Amino acid sequence: MSVRQRSGEGGAAGRGPGAPDHGTVAPEQGSQEPFEHDLPGLDTEVIEEQRLAPLADKRRVALIVVGFVVFAVAVYVLLPEVVGLEDALQRFEQGVWYWLLVALAFTVAGFAAFGALFRGIFAGSGDTELHRRLDVRTSYQITIAAFAASKIFSAGGAGGIALMYWALRRAGMTRRRAACRMVAFNAVLYSVYLLALVLFGVLLRSDVLSGRHPFAGTVVPAIIAAIVLAVVGLVALIPGDVERRLRDLSRSGRGRRSARIAARLATGPAVLATGVRTAIDYLRNPKQGALAIAGAIGFWAANIGTLWAAFEAFGGDVPLGVLVQGFFVGMLANLIPSPAGGIGSLDAGMIAAFFLFGVPGDLVFPAVLVYRVMAFWLPIPPGVVAYFQLRRTVAEWRDGQGRYTIQSEVRMEAT
Repeated sequence: MSVRQRSGEGGAAGRGPGAPDHGTVAPEQGSQEPFEHDLPGLDTEVIEEQRLAPLADKRRVALIVVGFVVFAVAVYVLLPEVVGLEDALQRFEQGVWYWLLVALAFTVAGFAAFGALFRGIFAGSGDTELHRRLDVRTSYQITIAAFAASKIFSAGGAGGIALMYWALRRAGMTRRRAACRMVAFNAVLYSVYLLALVLFGVLLRSDVLSGRHPFAGTVVPAIIAAIVLAVVGLVALIPGDVERRLRDLSRSGRGRRSARIAARLATGPAVLATGVRTAIDYLRNPKQGALAIAGAIGFWAANIGTLWAAFEAFGGDVPLGVLVQGFFVGMLANLIPSPAGGIGSLDAGMIAAFFLFGVPGDLVFPAVLVYRVMAFWLPIPPGVVAYFQLRRTVAEWRDGQGRYTIQSEVRMEAT
């Protein structure tokens, strides 16, 4: 039995011999997922719209963006003067302009790679309606709009997750498949991140790569990343049909109430396990998952390229191992709660990481801030625009589906 058959994503476990083989990354068919439950009496379409209600109000979005900018000015301009880093701010005038253009080019490449990852995970292949809807244009709209939403409505990135889920549902993906594929999306993306922490931590510590290699910046992150990868691997062992098994137990008459509650509680872990197994499928089948894998690696590589160009703009010569490990260690600060999409916490974390690796402060501060402007701030305005474009795209899908339904009814009546 294949991994995807055990996961239950492509079809119910235990199908007959005529069922399609889901052991490899297969094209989306849009079929109903097994064990996919809509809560009785609830209009899930309305609920999903209500989650995105703040984004639908242009005036509210504008006010939030203004508040966002004010907070950023306080962090990036006023705080350095308070803590005595005003000299570092003056170094911005010394930045070499063509290196800043290189940083911008890497930023654009990073979002192109992010879009490739999205299409590789969600769009599937073949001549399907889902594949046609999630084309390059729509993938751009979803990814850049989700990025902006995750920053403007931070909440641990919940704004971007809600927007992406809403777009996938409107494209015709079932609830369970959308949830499973979002888990797979993040699993592929952050598996690259965790593997890089282990790899570069070991290479730096063992002097294979040149540069300062403090224990706290190499061995500790590598151990933590290895543990997280092991936990993710254990999650994949959760049976994909655990809900069905518990539901069958509830029908048997023994402990029906407790089994029914357990079946509902098992929905989350089962979806998580299915998504992780789907991600493993992509990693084990590089031919089918090439676009997704290349997108994930390209996204992180482009971000590191942006930071490298920012260091070069101010005359820095940071060793490759230190650059990569410092970047990934600094990104751990994303786990720290921030009132505005990581402003302040991520900057401080990345600056502290490079301090740990012995990079001078008068170089780190302007380089990290340029990186943040390129990779964080510049995509927000086009992201807001892309969101309203996406709503028009979704409206076109809905209108087209309505016309298709009417035409089908007319043909049925004519026959």
